[in-house]
Amino acid sequence: MTTTTPSNTPTTTGPYRQTIATRWADNDMYGHLNNTIYYQAMDTAINTWFMSRTGLDPLHDDVIGFCVSSSCQFRAAAGFPEELVVELRSVRIGTTSLAWSPRILRSSDDSLLADGTFVTVFVDSVNRRPVPVPERIRTALEAAFELVPASH
Repeated sequence: MTTTTPSNTPTTTGPYRQTIATRWADNDMYGHLNNTIYYQAMDTAINTWFMSRTGLDPLHDDVIGFCVSSSCQFRAAAGFPEELVVELRSVRIGTTSLAWSPRILRSSDDSLLADGTFVTVFVDSVNRRPVPVPERIRTALEAAFELVPASH
């Protein structure tokens, strides 16, 4: 899956959008995108946001983010050669984790294809134990999204 340059342009529904190109091999035997492609698109957009907006380097940083939970509700079918747009929306933030509410849209008309949840927990890169959300990431999140405190 290849990606294009993420857009900084705010939209009426979310401040971050990333276009994802589909590939021929992304289609399944039913002629539409396999469900795993939607999860890959969400993961790609979220990690691209982390790296481009906060400087997160998952291969070298002391703290990294793991996806510990994800879900996806499929609303309409898409297939190669369509482009997808992943829109990162509201974020719920806690001490060691944050929850995204991504939406996947058809690039040609912004129609909703899928929406979901994606929970990232920050961990020490060596011992893999949870650690607080790094301050540089918290600051970037606060600047880019309307944050909702996580309920305990």
